[in-house]
Amino acid sequence: MRYAQGGGLTDAERTTRERLRLQAVGCLEGGQKTAEIAVALRISVRSVERWRRAWRESGEVGVLSKGSPGRPRLSEAQIARLERELERGPLAHGWADQRWTLGRIKTLIGRLFHVSYTVEDTWRLLKRHGWSWQQPTRRAIERDDDAVEVWKKETWPRVRPSRRSAGPGSSSRTRPGSR
Repeated sequence: MRYAQGGGLTDAERTTRERLRLQAVGCLEGGQKTAEIAVALRISVRSVERWRRAWRESGEVGVLSKGSPGRPRLSEAQIARLERELERGPLAHGWADQRWTLGRIKTLIGRLFHVSYTVEDTWRLLKRHGWSWQQPTRRAIERDDDAVEVWKKETWPRVRPSRRSAGPGSSSRTRPGSR
């Protein structure tokens, strides 16, 4: 079913539609004709036929609401548990380093709650609950700034690739001057 507003039914509207389907099933059980039910309930004949088919195949369960088609949501208790698990760190969950990535958090949510999120939805979930991407506030303890400076001044100029000469060239791939 398509909706002009681009959205689906609210929970209240879904309940109303379910009640209507159950009322139609009651009429079907009473032996009323499809067209009569459609007129009485102010719905299309096609909808009554569809509901009749679902009722025949699955009984009353076939016409009950399937629930919201939206993406799965974590409850507040699940969010709190996720936060505790994130604080334990990636090592506690089997990853080799201490870096949380969206892919890892997505996998963790799947393992803990059996709910599938996309990477984008994982980012939205984290952002919605006040988490943000992080960078280390200080450098590694093992870092030797003097050794880094020596490497930049002495080693890098020797291993850096040389620039091409500033001679005449050609944009053609087949001419030797272009290489």
